[in-house]
Amino acid sequence: MSFDYDLFVIGGGSGGVRAARLASSEAGAKVALAEEYRMGGTCVIRGCVPKKLMVFASGYTPAFEDARAYGWDVTSGAFDWSRFKTNLHAELTRLEGIYTRNLGNAGVEIFHTRAVVKDAHTVELANGQVFTAKHILVATGGRPFVPEFPGSDLAVTSNEMFLLDALPKKMLIVGGGFIACEFACIMNGLGVDVTQFYRGAQVLRGFDDEARGHVADQMTSGGVNLHVGTDVVSMKKTPDGIAVKSTTGHDDTYDVVMYATGRNPNTDGLGLAEAGVKLGRKGEVVVDDYSQTSVPSIYAVGDVTDRINLTPVAIREGAAFVETVFHGRPTKPDHDLVASAVFTQPELGTVGLTEEEAREREPIEVYSAAFRPMQTLFAGREDRVLMKLIVSRETRKVLGCHIVAPNAGEMIQLAAIAIKMGATKEDFDRTVAVHPTMSEELVTMKTPTRVA
Repeated sequence: MSFDYDLFVIGGGSGGVRAARLASSEAGAKVALAEEYRMGGTCVIRGCVPKKLMVFASGYTPAFEDARAYGWDVTSGAFDWSRFKTNLHAELTRLEGIYTRNLGNAGVEIFHTRAVVKDAHTVELANGQVFTAKHILVATGGRPFVPEFPGSDLAVTSNEMFLLDALPKKMLIVGGGFIACEFACIMNGLGVDVTQFYRGAQVLRGFDDEARGHVADQMTSGGVNLHVGTDVVSMKKTPDGIAVKSTTGHDDTYDVVMYATGRNPNTDGLGLAEAGVKLGRKGEVVVDDYSQTSVPSIYAVGDVTDRINLTPVAIREGAAFVETVFHGRPTKPDHDLVASAVFTQPELGTVGLTEEEAREREPIEVYSAAFRPMQTLFAGREDRVLMKLIVSRETRKVLGCHIVAPNAGEMIQLAAIAIKMGATKEDFDRTVAVHPTMSEELVTMKTPTRVA
């Protein structure tokens, strides 16, 4: 049977674009890709990139204050949201153009419209065009989830945060994951009066307990009004803004309420179940170790599979898919020891096991140090950073590393290389410190804080 394409990719985010480019340019496949919104997906258009630019913008407030302590005659002035927003969207448009050009240069045919799956080898575009493909790759990502309650339609999500007409004076953020905590720090840094509700006992569930407690302490000391064990009962539009009623009596009125209470895979209306593709409880595409679905000709990568929802992971999954399907080299994407960063203020960088996870598996040693870094100590701030290693007592391997500090994301990338290579605590100990730095603490902690 002949097909219109060797590969048809649905979704122009990081995973889909990588797979399409490699299949076309390196494997010589005839490839098409359909994207219904903007090329680049969540990460480039409404996630990692614009968020990190907002993180940078929000970091200037304490920098101005510190500069005065260092002898600079600085007047910070006011933050101009409209100017930043204009520059931000110009940059996103530039990046979108690069993604589109790179796909075109690789020989991929692009359709700027929605595509759905009709059967194991057929896709249909919103304009009525129908194409056949030997292989179909679903890479449609995820979307923010807002629970239904009275007034829930008044909430915005992370998607809309980059489109606000004006910076709010007072804002509520609901959620305790990394997106909620990042935006709480961002908006606080930009001068917004920020309150954060989280229904759980502590924010950043799933991260190391000591590290997430440290982040929460630094967030609150930095000005975020954090209420754990608290949820929203109802919201109502009033002349003064959005009136919020909470479960704990922390009722107030806000200009903007943002929900960051989880994300769901984008599989609604794609025709996957009808085509025989097995979906999970949240609507995620169920795949095997090679990203293959229950329909052999259909694969899926990235957040739509709800495995590890990180951009670099989606890219690796897309590359492994091409190796497996078009080069005949079965390749499993490596999901072990994936480092990640939470861009709060301060940042949290993490790789490997948390103390809680490691303790359940084997006897461990914990090395932990919290201290005031010299840069902000000199400026008179009370900031504290945390360096932490989890070590196997039997093998001496470093099982996990957790850093809460400015630029922790940069530090954890390098620590992840050593841990991925199987470095032991003694390997860390043999490494000469770089002084004076925060990260030197990782190689100077000689005595365990505790043994478990």
